[in-house]
Amino acid sequence: MGRLLDDHFHIVAMTPLVVALLVLTAYPAAQLVRMAFSEVGLVSGGTTWSFVGLEHLRTLAQDRVARIAFTNTLLFTVVVVPIEAVLGLLLAYLVNQTRVLGAFYKTVLIVPLLLPPIAIGALWRLMLDFNYGVVNQALLAVGIGGPPWLASPTLALPMVMLVDVWHWTSFMFLIFLAGVASIPQELGEAAEVDGATPWQVFAHVALPILKPTIVVALMLRTILAFKVFDVPYLLTGGGPGTATEMINIYIEKVFFQQFRVGYGGMLTLLTALILSTFVIVYQQISRRAEAAQ
Repeated sequence: MGRLLDDHFHIVAMTPLVVALLVLTAYPAAQLVRMAFSEVGLVSGGTTWSFVGLEHLRTLAQDRVARIAFTNTLLFTVVVVPIEAVLGLLLAYLVNQTRVLGAFYKTVLIVPLLLPPIAIGALWRLMLDFNYGVVNQALLAVGIGGPPWLASPTLALPMVMLVDVWHWTSFMFLIFLAGVASIPQELGEAAEVDGATPWQVFAHVALPILKPTIVVALMLRTILAFKVFDVPYLLTGGGPGTATEMINIYIEKVFFQQFRVGYGGMLTLLTALILSTFVIVYQQISRRAEAAQ
């Protein structure tokens, strides 16, 4: 028996983890797929399931708000992720080069990431308030009337993006700072001895080494950005109208306000499939980046 356990110890050791993954991941995923193709009723403290096939997809094709929510979420992701990546990378590289007050800069730059989303939403909502916000008060002091930042259909989404950039650039900064700090200083010093400028050192020495780190950071941030809920929900609730309606906000409304559980499951499944596509693309890019090194 002892020899048998020794030969198959890896199986014995992995069994609890596999069981936990099946219970906590595979079963809920299977239930989500079942929900997406069913009509789920809530009656007498229980649920009734009836298979409806592709009926929810036909509903989605006629759902204008869902299409707007997907479009807003995709636009939000495409805009904020590159901006946060560029700012985070530049800040990480500059702070790593700083010999004085480096610890102070690091502390200040990670503060937005440490704040809870409810505090961020309340803070920025007060700052951008049309009547009493500090932004409009500052503009009024110089003779400029500030617009209704969060109540304007054209300005609400850019303001949500701005708050998200302020919040999540520190996340990218932390990831890139770890990558930049791992680059041997001798490489940059050798390039400078050969006459390279600081920009050339960054572009031709640091950036190629950081490519795998950049891809991983972009993948993580893309996943989080496409699942955004808290900031737009706290700032605008998806309004005005559908100007800042994100897919997760709409899914919450479908589930808990409209009680269309099956349709909400279909929207959730489509969101998961889109995110899976992003992950596959980033994995392919990561493999090519690693192979090129």
